Amino acid sequence: MAQYIGAVDQGTTSTRFIIFDKSGRIVGMDQKEHTQIYPQPGWVEHNPMEIWQNTQEVIRGALVKSGIKGSELAAIGITNQRETTVVWDRNTGQPYYNAIVWQCTRTHSICKDLMADGGQDRFRDVTGLPIATYFSGPKIKWILDEVPEARAAAERGDACFGTMETWVIWWLTGGPQGGAHVTDVTNASRTMMMDLRTLTWDDDILKVLGVPRQALPRIVPSSDEGTWGTTDEHGPLSARVPVCGALGDQQAALVGQACFEPGQAKNTYGTGCFLLLHTGHEPVVSRHGLITTLAYQFSGREPSYCLEGSIAIAGALVQWLRDNLEMFKDASEVEELAAKVEDTGGVYVVPAFSGLFAPYWRPDARGVIAGLTRYANKHHIARAVLEATAYQTRDIVEAMNKDSGVPLTALKVDGGMVRNNLLMQFQSDILSVPVIRPRVTETTCLGAAYAAGIASGFWVDRSELIANWEEDYKWTPKMGDDRRKEGYAGWKKAVERTYNWVE
Repeated sequence: MAQYIGAVDQGTTSTRFIIFDKSGRIVGMDQKEHTQIYPQPGWVEHNPMEIWQNTQEVIRGALVKSGIKGSELAAIGITNQRETTVVWDRNTGQPYYNAIVWQCTRTHSICKDLMADGGQDRFRDVTGLPIATYFSGPKIKWILDEVPEARAAAERGDACFGTMETWVIWWLTGGPQGGAHVTDVTNASRTMMMDLRTLTWDDDILKVLGVPRQALPRIVPSSDEGTWGTTDEHGPLSARVPVCGALGDQQAALVGQACFEPGQAKNTYGTGCFLLLHTGHEPVVSRHGLITTLAYQFSGREPSYCLEGSIAIAGALVQWLRDNLEMFKDASEVEELAAKVEDTGGVYVVPAFSGLFAPYWRPDARGVIAGLTRYANKHHIARAVLEATAYQTRDIVEAMNKDSGVPLTALKVDGGMVRNNLLMQFQSDILSVPVIRPRVTETTCLGAAYAAGIASGFWVDRSELIANWEEDYKWTPKMGDDRRKEGYAGWKKAVERTYNWVE
């Protein structure tokens, strides 16, 4: 009787394998970083073969560390860095080029050409996405345009395209010996090539991008009872284990946080912030600077959708205080520094270091510290840095409320910054809703485990997943309405001061 579920988390900087028990607790884990490749400014690549090698090593490592056998796992789920793109030979498994990472800006000219006929929102009504270097479609076009053997192979049906979950699933289920070539709906929704409503590849967009349909994976539910195949006895698990769950990392965190009802949202506080709001079974097209995307789809059920707001600079602003201004040695010290004052003394920090992301989308903006007087000191600046993350989150929530008509009732939080009590209290205050941190904060891996566990019958239904979710701490609003309004009005004024800096 299988007692555990395994999940691969193929992230931007490392790959992890975590083993969970029935109650969603971690019982085994291993992690390995991979090389970041920067061929020229703005270009970011990964070696797909290194990532596959690391995936095998962390699976073996977690099993050895925990003393658990591969045969004791009911199923495997995958979560991944979204949008990162690889094209490989289906007969040999060899990539035609390194994986092009979601952060890479090499497709800027491709995107400009696409926008010349129809603007940034040319494909938004179909895909939910603006045209941007962020997404996979322009990346696959770049590989096919720049690597002649990739184009030739794609035309004759010998090339496979995929985001990183597709690559890992293909290898786990056999690779060149009949591996499953699939992508789940959440990852497919980040390619800029999938119709949000039909959940199929859009032929018109494929034609514009010059991407042959035969190179694309089959789009499948995030949690698939049919399973896509099993691992091999000679592989890293030394057992036949079904592979049947996959979610892009931010959607995986939404599932790991058990946000299964419209109006529920989670915010992941890392280098940047990613806020996802569950909006129900119909896609809500954003008119206020957000992305419409798939939340998840369980086998045999209608897909669920969400609105997503991306913030470029959150924890990175604390790192900037530490590394560039040398205000402290460890990022955790920012809370102690900020707690020495009751407020920011009228100071605002807007971290538009490389423009503003959602909901403004202003590449011309640059960072400002506004409201400085002789009274201001390092404590006020430290506090303003923390408050900037909360204010940026409020910007996203305001846009979400306008787009969805579904008011936020509570915000579930995860990521590195959620240990900062001062920030979390201010977040609750400025949103005027409870902010809730879960006991298990590895929500991304947990979401992938849940997807595989539901598909394999390890968990019977979502009520078990909801029951697994445990609150670690809840912050409730303590700020008066007048102070909240005044603080946010000052923030909006500070944001305007960042505009039109770059001509």
